[in-house]
Amino acid sequence: MNGHNGDTERTFAALPPAHGRGFAQTWWGRAWLRALEDTALDSGQVKTGRRLARAGAVGAVSVRPGRITAVVLDRDRTAHRADVLLAELPSEQWDRLLDLAVERAGHVAALLDREMPPHLVEDAASEGIELLPGLGDLEPECDCGAWDHCGHTAALCYQVARLLDQDPFVLLLMRGRGEDALLDGLQARSAVPAEEAPEPEGVDAAEAYASGDLLPPLPAPPELPEEPGVPPSLDTETQPGPGVDPVAVHHLAARTAAEAHRLLAEALRRPSERPDDVRELTIAQDSVRLAVAAPGPALTERLADGSGRDVRSLADATRAWVLGGADALSVLEEEWEPSGSALARACAALDSAWDEGERPSLTADGNRWTVVGAPTQVRLGRDGRWWPYRKERGRWTLAGPAALDPATALASAEFVSAEPQR
Repeated sequence: MNGHNGDTERTFAALPPAHGRGFAQTWWGRAWLRALEDTALDSGQVKTGRRLARAGAVGAVSVRPGRITAVVLDRDRTAHRADVLLAELPSEQWDRLLDLAVERAGHVAALLDREMPPHLVEDAASEGIELLPGLGDLEPECDCGAWDHCGHTAALCYQVARLLDQDPFVLLLMRGRGEDALLDGLQARSAVPAEEAPEPEGVDAAEAYASGDLLPPLPAPPELPEEPGVPPSLDTETQPGPGVDPVAVHHLAARTAAEAHRLLAEALRRPSERPDDVRELTIAQDSVRLAVAAPGPALTERLADGSGRDVRSLADATRAWVLGGADALSVLEEEWEPSGSALARACAALDSAWDEGERPSLTADGNRWTVVGAPTQVRLGRDGRWWPYRKERGRWTLAGPAALDPATALASAEFVSAEPQR
């Protein structure tokens, strides 16, 4: 969490230790660390600061125009106040920087998404405005008495790199402008003055209505491709950047193409054929969607973590997804108790699904009916459809697509292999 003091100071709570991870993931965070590492005369002090920051020895960080401050603990738990100073930009440079930002719509959008547009930094540098610190720009002050960067000021810089990854407005505040002032300046430059706005041209309503029949017909909708598109090959001689897994990126692109193909197919259906409600997937559900045909155990394990499952449970979930999407996944994981009209319809369906004397003996548990003495089961979805299940190695797995009556679903559980065709 962080606090604000007006628009001139922000205080960030101490971050947890950074075991096993880098301090800067964004390009602007890495540029900040280069300014430290290229400036410090004693590389040993830089390494000490990195160890202190990695161990979580940096306390709450206060950011103000021209200065960042934090209390840093030595390995012997001695506390030191560390400050790092960075020159503020003069007002005329801020005005020019804001003018540059609004010249490209992407710059404003990126800043609102808390990203630092590289072209904005390059354009500013060409105008003599240095947003990112360079050699010698990070001036250290510490009560330990060191005249150059010590382990305490270096640790503070490493911690600030993590803050910059999250929010580049931290850097802009150090350079002299708070977030509110910056956004107000951008908004003022983006707005068109009322006296400059063109007068709207009106059209007579009767004339517009009468000309409706003269308009050309809409073009025919595009044809649905037979298969989803194939993502471009990533097999190049260029080495991937740090943290980029080409196999995972290719799989993500392929699954995105498949999802786009599905969405286009739904859009091209007649309105009467479209589903009544389109649910937005949760992160856990989307992880299951992406895990379908995931290449390699490493990506599968990462997607299992994202879906909140272990690898074996994820395999059950992807099988359900292939057979019925989000609805099948809900039936796999949700147990509910039919009541009222839902229970009455379920009982009527069970009574009428089989001829007299042919209905198997079933035991009911919520929305699940299990055949006595057999590893088969039907589950009732909240939409009234029935899903076939069979027990394999002690786990209930989906055996086929949903059916409108329980007898058809149970037949799938008895005769159809539980391994879906992909």
